[in-house]
Amino acid sequence: MRAGTVRGVFTVAGAGIAGLLVWISTQIGEGTTGGYWAVYGIVAGAGLTMALSQLFGGWTKWGWPRISAGVFLIGFLPVLVCAGWVLLAGQPEANWFQRHVVSWSGHAGIGGLVDDLRSYLGVLAFGLGLVFGLTFDTTGPVVVDAAPAAAAEAMPVVEPAEATKRVVHAPPTEDDREAPA
Repeated sequence: MRAGTVRGVFTVAGAGIAGLLVWISTQIGEGTTGGYWAVYGIVAGAGLTMALSQLFGGWTKWGWPRISAGVFLIGFLPVLVCAGWVLLAGQPEANWFQRHVVSWSGHAGIGGLVDDLRSYLGVLAFGLGLVFGLTFDTTGPVVVDAAPAAAAEAMPVVEPAEATKRVVHAPPTEDDREAPA
């Protein structure tokens, strides 16, 4: 199978699973704090599914998955802070986190922005899961370089015991030819 075909199959499978997860999230009431976090956790899982479908579909290099520290620190953590801030502010029941985030947002002058973004909690949760999934990469396939092995096989191997048995004669010099025997 060609790489594009494999990636296409994994993409459609990822989209199908993500769609199923979004539908499952609609079956949960988000009127309580527990239900709220369950809904948006599942939606974030849908975003993660889309990113992983590309990873496992060979988008990166067909190697072993690993987390990229740079993408995690520079790409994911700021997104986690920003989306997490709005998700905390959007909780349906006022609790310590919700009250403080809303209060701090007002003091920081971003209360209106946070209120506007609370209309798009599903998008933020999906994006958060997607960005987390993009922190994974693969190492690429392990390629064995055959050239050094072939060069090593071409060189003769001299055993130490065998080397002591050999006598090396140098060609005679002019001095050796003129010397009387």
